[in-house]
Amino acid sequence: MCGGRGTRLGGETEKPLREVAGRPMVDRVLDALAESRIDEGHAVVSPHATRTREHLADRASELPSLSVVDAPGNGYVADLQHAMETADAGGDPLLTVAADLPLLDGAAVNAVLDAARAADGDSLTVCVPASRKHELGVSADATTEIDGREIVPAGINVVGGGAGDGNGRDAEDDGSADDDSDGDAGAVHLTDDARLAVNVNYPSDVRIAERLLAGDPEEPPADDSDRHHTDP
Repeated sequence: MCGGRGTRLGGETEKPLREVAGRPMVDRVLDALAESRIDEGHAVVSPHATRTREHLADRASELPSLSVVDAPGNGYVADLQHAMETADAGGDPLLTVAADLPLLDGAAVNAVLDAARAADGDSLTVCVPASRKHELGVSADATTEIDGREIVPAGINVVGGGAGDGNGRDAEDDGSADDDSDGDAGAVHLTDDARLAVNVNYPSDVRIAERLLAGDPEEPPADDSDRHHTDP
């Protein structure tokens, strides 16, 4: 899912094209999927991310397993449903991934697939404890509570045929949030894995993702100054 404007990140760059450690986030996610057991991908774009569409069209010419799906840009859940219908998976579950997970790699994707296989039901929502987000120093938007524990959707899920995504992320900014689905969210997989915990929503998240990619475990001083920007 890569149709976001990225207004909270500032600047003119569309969110999927925002570079983290010198590489657009969407390319990092595509690399992770290519390393995983996923053998076919659909990049879901929107009218809000025309430069991302051009970029992905070029990538699709290099990657025969990748196609570009033009969604209407009506929010994450609506665009996801459109993509599922377009992909025509024959009712099989689909893996959905937001383009703002720059630490993702093939092993992390496969771990989600394994968790989905082991779970009851045909859908899996991956979440991260809010405390883990705070420990890493990254933003923790769209929190919810399960069994008295505050958690945050990770932006990578397995969606059963016909089910909504239910990941609760920001639909207006990313095509991926605060827009809850009425569909069956299925099982919840809770993980502390930093590869799934770092979503880039603000400039501070970029800095932390780059630090972690560089292998520096030292936590920076807390700085929430760029997380209170109100989108126009």
